[in-house]
Amino acid sequence: MLESIFTISIAGLLAGFIFSMPIAGPVSILITSNALKGRMRYCVLASTGAFIADFVYVFIAAFGLTKLYSFYKPVMPYIFALGSLFFVYLGYRIIRTKVDIENLEDKSHLTEKIRKKEKGASYTGFMINFLNPTLFIGVVTSSFFVISLIASLGFNTGGLAGKMDQNVAEISKIEGREADNPKVLSIEQFNNVQILKSKDHPQDQTIYPASFHLVISICYAFFLSLGTIIWFYLLALLIMRHRHRINIKIISGIIKTLGAALCLFGLFYCYLSVTMFISM
Repeated sequence: MLESIFTISIAGLLAGFIFSMPIAGPVSILITSNALKGRMRYCVLASTGAFIADFVYVFIAAFGLTKLYSFYKPVMPYIFALGSLFFVYLGYRIIRTKVDIENLEDKSHLTEKIRKKEKGASYTGFMINFLNPTLFIGVVTSSFFVISLIASLGFNTGGLAGKMDQNVAEISKIEGREADNPKVLSIEQFNNVQILKSKDHPQDQTIYPASFHLVISICYAFFLSLGTIIWFYLLALLIMRHRHRINIKIISGIIKTLGAALCLFGLFYCYLSVTMFISM
């Protein structure tokens, strides 16, 4: 059992680190824009908030609380709508931010206003992931892929591979029964994930106690979320260390572009919300 816990923990850590690398994600945009402004503390707090949301979603996916999805799915259009407003507002604030040219490298210029913004960083990071319904779908599909791959290589997953197979099957049934529009994002992803199924990997016939499944689900969720926060910290640290080499006008332009990208995320979520309302 210790072997499977170690295996799942390492797999979760690597998966969280690797899957967080694309810079195009909303949290990455938030981290990058604030790192360019020299707000390392803000980046750490924002990634911590995102860590909490990640942990909750990953634990639900790994532990097999798929029945919650039947309650979660009907409110997805409303979450997309709220997420749209939140992302557009956040993107607008990033665009409107003025970089202090004279004090770019001076950490003593942190005013009370900036400190207040840092206090809300964890909340902002949490809300970005919480108001992202596609995150749950992405967590299920990516976790299914990672854990199935680990099992196919002969590693002991502590029964988590079989559980993920069951989770995907159950959520696919919910999708098929409740949705009529085959072009809804979540349905497409669950149709595609079936391609990843490997009928050849050995099935673990060991009977594990329910408490062990709880432990290994917590381990996987914690280390996957930890992998994401490690990546965001390294990303912020890398940008902070090298931003002085970039012209201040270019930094300002990059920040405004990232803010515009976040607004585009909001508009895309608005489109998804309208599409799902129409298909209901």
